[in-house]
Amino acid sequence: MLPNPLRLALAAAALSLLATAQAGERDASHDFDFNAGAWKTQIRRLAAPGRWVDLEGTVVVSDVWNGKAQLEEIEADGASGPFEGLTLFVRNPATNQWSEYFANSRVGILGTPTIGGFDGKRGEFYGYETRGDRPLFVRGVWSDIHRESHRFEQSLSRDGGKTWESDFVARLTRITAPAARPAAPDRDRSFDFEMGTWDAHIHRLRHPLAGAPDDWVDYDGRVVVRPVWGGRANLAEVTGEGPDIHTEFLVLRLYNPKSRQWSMSFTASRSGVIDAPLVGDYSTGHGEFYGPDTFNDRAILVRLLLFPGTDTWRSEQAFSADGGKTWETNWVTTYKRVRG
Repeated sequence: MLPNPLRLALAAAALSLLATAQAGERDASHDFDFNAGAWKTQIRRLAAPGRWVDLEGTVVVSDVWNGKAQLEEIEADGASGPFEGLTLFVRNPATNQWSEYFANSRVGILGTPTIGGFDGKRGEFYGYETRGDRPLFVRGVWSDIHRESHRFEQSLSRDGGKTWESDFVARLTRITAPAARPAAPDRDRSFDFEMGTWDAHIHRLRHPLAGAPDDWVDYDGRVVVRPVWGGRANLAEVTGEGPDIHTEFLVLRLYNPKSRQWSMSFTASRSGVIDAPLVGDYSTGHGEFYGPDTFNDRAILVRLLLFPGTDTWRSEQAFSADGGKTWETNWVTTYKRVRG
């Protein structure tokens, strides 16, 4: 059995001399500042052994979540056809490292991250993936970094990192922001009701799965949701403040045109790591999303229900510790639209 991909990605990053040298020794929060803005990109991709294809396009990178993350939208085209990608960069404050999560528009699912950091003007990131049935190590290198240009190269290793073969090279040159991209033709409109800014009232079970179903706490928050990637995705920034709790997390929703479902990926500001996604749709008239997780070192299932509305709506989260036979609701949020 192959090791857990995220564990391997973390191990690869830990084995990097660059990553270990920088961890805990410098503030990495501004390492990707150079990347924000709009860029013309020239891309070379290894389509098959010995056959490279060239593409040209634009990359638009936005700071999100008060600078704790970045969102990159890639749109390029060439003789081989269009290439559209989305990358979410998230910093882990505990390790002082960044994770890069990538999704291709054909699939709409975040892949296993590469993890690492920068040493001066060079960044190295390591991860793990499978292509077919073959395990591969992945290395991403950011280099030649200047205010008006930089370079990114991805390489693969089939021998545990002894040798590397380049399969993707991008050269980027700064431009003024391109015109807003039109909505994707295959977009799904299920989340359109949620776009905007919302006041949130959160009703949360203080100790889930602990046999204390009456111990609830209430507090208020704010949710800001905006479409990205031509409507194929949306990003929600959530904050909440109560007498004994501070909640701050980011949610990226991606549409998969093949399965006609959405995946919802969460990360909290204290971790900088994206959890396994919840997956589902609105086929029942409301949103139903399910996924695996752990809680207090215990394997559980998570269910998230969303009940749409125009100016108000509601969400409910529940946990199951018996494979979905029974569910305990532990988080109920009501939302009211903020006008103006």
